[in-house]
Amino acid sequence: MSAMRSLLVAISAVCACGRPTPGHAQSYPSQPVKLILPYTAGSPNDVLARLIAPQLSARLGQPVIIDNRPGGGTTTGVNAVISAEPDGHTLLFSNSPTHLIAPVASTTPTYDALKDFVPIAIVGAASNVIVIGNDVPAKTVQEFVAYAKANPGKLNFGFGQGTLPQLVGEMFKSAAGIEITNVPYKGGAQAVPDLLGGRIQMNIGNASTLLPLHRSGQLRIIGYTGTTRAPDMSDIPTMAESGYPTVVSTTYYGIFGRADLPAAIVSRLNADVSEILKAPELAQNIAKIGFEPKALSPAELKTLLADEAKKWTAVVKATGFQM
Repeated sequence: MSAMRSLLVAISAVCACGRPTPGHAQSYPSQPVKLILPYTAGSPNDVLARLIAPQLSARLGQPVIIDNRPGGGTTTGVNAVISAEPDGHTLLFSNSPTHLIAPVASTTPTYDALKDFVPIAIVGAASNVIVIGNDVPAKTVQEFVAYAKANPGKLNFGFGQGTLPQLVGEMFKSAAGIEITNVPYKGGAQAVPDLLGGRIQMNIGNASTLLPLHRSGQLRIIGYTGTTRAPDMSDIPTMAESGYPTVVSTTYYGIFGRADLPAAIVSRLNADVSEILKAPELAQNIAKIGFEPKALSPAELKTLLADEAKKWTAVVKATGFQM
């Protein structure tokens, strides 16, 4: 009987270890945390992730490693997170709407953004800029549209495959009635050298990487997809001001985990990121590279992403956008 009781105690202990409990948050993390980015190095996602990684590492007491895995229209990196253990040591650093768009626009989706993932924390938000090369004789959106109409099919639009800039570009081309050739890249950052070299004529991206080049005269930002002008780009009109009110987008950058990640770990990470964003120096650094610091609770994030999914699914269907 004594041996039997010992065996039952041992079995109970093993079973208890497999159940997510509040203790998970207390013992978490027990090893380095990997942030998988389905984007190239130097992309806005990469810049922002590397800005917060040291701060998050300090709070977690473990190294936070950035792992860039671009390709497949972001699905390569996303699938790597899906196949990892749901213990909080492998997380996804991505953005909405790209994270929501990929499975909707794919003919063979490998995941459901809302069912297979749980939003953990949003780090920042930003809208896109429409940028053109200096070889294009235009200084405004209206002048660019007129030039594109006068040269149908002769201009090239470079973008990261399967990303929001690609979809925004499709929205813009459809609204303006212009014909521009699509040139996909593994990541949006890879298109910039070709824009500078005159091999492509239009790109859409984040101000964090494009605004310095605009200010130095190497390329030209002609429009902004926010609802109001950006404080640090007050001379750049919104797309609505330029006559295209439907070309509006906001990107939310943040951390996601597998849907079966223990709630205690989600809450722990959300609280840590929220505390990090309260630091004035980090908030200022995030703002300097074109992002607005943003802290939302897990419940608020679920509501935000559900609304975003409805909005962008409708846009994907209306534009016929495909990966």
